[in-house]
Amino acid sequence: ALFGRGRIATMRLLIATPLFPPESGGPATYAAILERELPSRGIEVALAKFSSVRGYPKLIRHLAYFCLVYMRGRKADAILALDPVSTGLPAMLAARMLHKPFFVKIVGDYAWEQGTQRFGVRDSLDEFVRNSSHPFFVQVLKRIERMVALGAVKVLVPSQYLKKIVSSWRVPEAHIEVVHNAVSVEAIGGVPEAVRALGHPLVVSVGRLVPWKGMHGLIEAMEKIRETIPATLAIVGSGPELDALRADAKRKLGKAAILTGQLSHEDTLAVMQAGDVFVLNTSYEGLSHLLIEALSLEKPIVTTSVGGNTELITHGDNGMLVRANECKELAEALRAILKDAPLRERLSVSAKESAKRFTVEALADRTAALLTSLI
Repeated sequence: ALFGRGRIATMRLLIATPLFPPESGGPATYAAILERELPSRGIEVALAKFSSVRGYPKLIRHLAYFCLVYMRGRKADAILALDPVSTGLPAMLAARMLHKPFFVKIVGDYAWEQGTQRFGVRDSLDEFVRNSSHPFFVQVLKRIERMVALGAVKVLVPSQYLKKIVSSWRVPEAHIEVVHNAVSVEAIGGVPEAVRALGHPLVVSVGRLVPWKGMHGLIEAMEKIRETIPATLAIVGSGPELDALRADAKRKLGKAAILTGQLSHEDTLAVMQAGDVFVLNTSYEGLSHLLIEALSLEKPIVTTSVGGNTELITHGDNGMLVRANECKELAEALRAILKDAPLRERLSVSAKESAKRFTVEALADRTAALLTSLI
């Protein structure tokens, strides 16, 4: 959407986003919230969606995206990019040419993610930011991230953990502001027939199917649990590991597991709501929209004590925390919740209360105040 005419606004903001609904993911959720909520706070919003150019060849798409941001940014008072590389670099360059204030939201380390998926990086994120020996292309991505972060008026991050990560790029801490994520679970869709056919107790996990999400470990934990409890598993999401995970689940769990592939956000929420326990067995997380959604849906949660997860989940209060890559611990935590109805009820009640810290209104108020105070 382009900026309208004749509207009274404190400022006009162009949001450069890598994802937007019906695409799923944190940037899509965040962009949709800001587009909906900021106008009532005096900030008119226009969007530059990377999906507009995704069909072009790689280098051409980034040039085309730069042109898109430049053209739409001419009418903006400021530009906000929702990642530091694919949209962040073109948006920063366009903002410089237009002499517009530039902001960037960073929800993860793109260089580490690409290094893990494509270039054989085996370090955890905490190890990665301390290690200077990486493949050439990964080094290039690290330099781009830092350049974009330093080129912003402010860097927005969703957690104290990610503030620590970005500051490790030699970005001053005073340059970084924590704005917690928020979610809305009002629009809930339908549960696919394949999931409805699974018995209870039902364990649900959602996420991009990449190595650090720990889905193979979850399948292995479910195999252990089913030795004593007839639990079933539904995994929602797509990604490069989909085929391998389907084969692994079929081999170890048979008809007791289903991988749905990508679902709409509304149907994903419906599957989460249908589950008895929500699991996020990740080895890396900034501040998970999924965990906030699970809290809002009053689900008992098992997740790992990594990244921003510990800013959301207190062990034994509103969820259970286990160490990353510890299949036995994961199985024990799940078994404890599945066998103990009073524990499930206590975790559910506490989850609902915890979710109140992460409202859409709080996110929009904090973002609007930050942007307008610096323009």
